[in-house]
Amino acid sequence: MVRKQLAALAASVAALLLPLSGAAQDKAAPALTLTRLDCGTVRVNQLNAFSDTLAYTGQSRDLSVGCYLIRHGETLMLWDFGLPASLKNAELSREGAMSASMTRTIVEQLGELGIDAADIGYVAVSHFHFDHIGQLADFPKAKLLIGKGDWDVLTSPDKPASVNASPFAAWIDGGAPVEPVSGDKDVFGDGRVVMLNMPGHTPGHHALLVRLSETGTVLLSGDQAHFQENYDSNGVPTFNTDRADTLASFDRFKGLADNLGATVIIQHEPRDVAKLPPFPKAAE
Repeated sequence: MVRKQLAALAASVAALLLPLSGAAQDKAAPALTLTRLDCGTVRVNQLNAFSDTLAYTGQSRDLSVGCYLIRHGETLMLWDFGLPASLKNAELSREGAMSASMTRTIVEQLGELGIDAADIGYVAVSHFHFDHIGQLADFPKAKLLIGKGDWDVLTSPDKPASVNASPFAAWIDGGAPVEPVSGDKDVFGDGRVVMLNMPGHTPGHHALLVRLSETGTVLLSGDQAHFQENYDSNGVPTFNTDRADTLASFDRFKGLADNLGATVIIQHEPRDVAKLPPFPKAAE
């Protein structure tokens, strides 16, 4: 067990240190780009759901839903899958705890880029909540990357009723490849796209580090935080699975952001949308 833990730690360190050696700056390295896709809006009418210390009493706000296309040479990867297509053009409401809507599907946006669903080689999710997996099933042949803690929940016969495993059917049934990720995952082996282990929001929650040649290092938050004030205060939503893990992940995430001089993109923060070029342009 100890050997396995040490090996996982060594792999994580190697993934983060590799670009610092200059290997990722090799002119022969595959081109890398990052494109934001618009995957909808969530209207939160009871914002205290995102604070177990009741920091947002009486507040509400609209949160953005971002999905991301990564081009690594000829290989295409999607990070997070937004709201279900059934919510296309749904009406946002001021009633109830929250409502959600979207205007364009991922497949439609990829079509504008000349990309078919079958062209996607990797599908990676930050975690298993509905607004991050809604359109995952549209890519049933791609290799799935998901935190092992989340995969264990999805495949458990005793999973909570609130966990919807149906978007993962192609992988659970064995029709498509899946890699449950323990710790960090250097997706392409060159340190430029790394899934970062950030448990707490869910057992297997991950963020994503992307090192771009011109834009620099970008950190996609997953749901480490949902909006800027939540990020600044290390806020813990009431529905997170582990408070201590959440706070430890905040410490790691912010340390990486500071030490790498990274651009932090809080995926649900509308104010962060402009940190990447507007669709269909890509950050390079």
